[in-house]
Amino acid sequence: MQLGILLDPIDQLKPYKDTTLAFLERAQKLGWSCAVFTQEDLFCKEGRAFAQVYELSMGDLYSNDWAKITNLGEKPLGSFDIILMRKDPPFNTEYIYTTYFLELAAREGVLVANNPQALRDANEKFFTLNFPQCCPTTLVSKNIKRLKAFWEEHKQVIFKPLEGMGGNSVFHVEEQGKNLAVILEVLTKNQTQTVIAQRYIHEIKTTGDKRILLINGQPIPYALARIPAEGDLRGNLAAGARGEVVPITTRDQWLCEQIAPTLKAKGLYFVGIDVIGDYLTEINVTSPTCLREIEAETNLDIAGDFLNCLETICRSR
Repeated sequence: MQLGILLDPIDQLKPYKDTTLAFLERAQKLGWSCAVFTQEDLFCKEGRAFAQVYELSMGDLYSNDWAKITNLGEKPLGSFDIILMRKDPPFNTEYIYTTYFLELAAREGVLVANNPQALRDANEKFFTLNFPQCCPTTLVSKNIKRLKAFWEEHKQVIFKPLEGMGGNSVFHVEEQGKNLAVILEVLTKNQTQTVIAQRYIHEIKTTGDKRILLINGQPIPYALARIPAEGDLRGNLAAGARGEVVPITTRDQWLCEQIAPTLKAKGLYFVGIDVIGDYLTEINVTSPTCLREIEAETNLDIAGDFLNCLETICRSR
């Protein structure tokens, strides 16, 4: 198979824990022909999308010189069998432009994972509201009066931006309402930016924020529970949370069953959902992580299973 991977700049990656590189490593072991490129390498001419592509050879992932890069020249995106879109947020205008490039490749028959149109449609926080039976009580608004009323009703509320990752700008406002006014002014940028408010789920302190990975709608049987650091509320490894691999529960399985048909229909082949207690809080579609942490503690070959799934889909089209 001819595999292209659109990733973040090499110097921004943490190779020993990076899920994208796990896919690349596994594809190389499968004997696939692999090339990588970044947003900056993309260009379009005469209605076709191209990229300056590179071979990426990996050495000791814990060393500073882990990567050896070889320039392979310009390549039409339509010449790949499969392209993995693995660019991290922010989901900004450049991200949207990137999905346009990938759509041109898809029109030439390339299997793009995840589907570019679905990446535009599925905001990772707002998308959960398509499954209200799975979610905690939620309000999405930029109106400060309405957001304050939501806090008055529930008293313990999480406020966060619709865009963002790694636990950035996430606020827990408790019964006292400390700093509520300034938090809402900052998050909404004085009522010009929409935010999300959710009833606080106490299980974050005990069972953590679980990352469950799904391949074409099917959940991996183990999740990574991210337990917040002492005195913190964020279940994000980037924010200092502790990771613990745990089996998924019957409730987790039910949540996955609720969303699976939509994921498959939209071409969201690799997804990471976040579950706190009994509730779905996010559906991560852009560049889900935590694969290496789960593989390291189990006998699972998640990367291999994902690539084999894509190959099966590719050959059946």
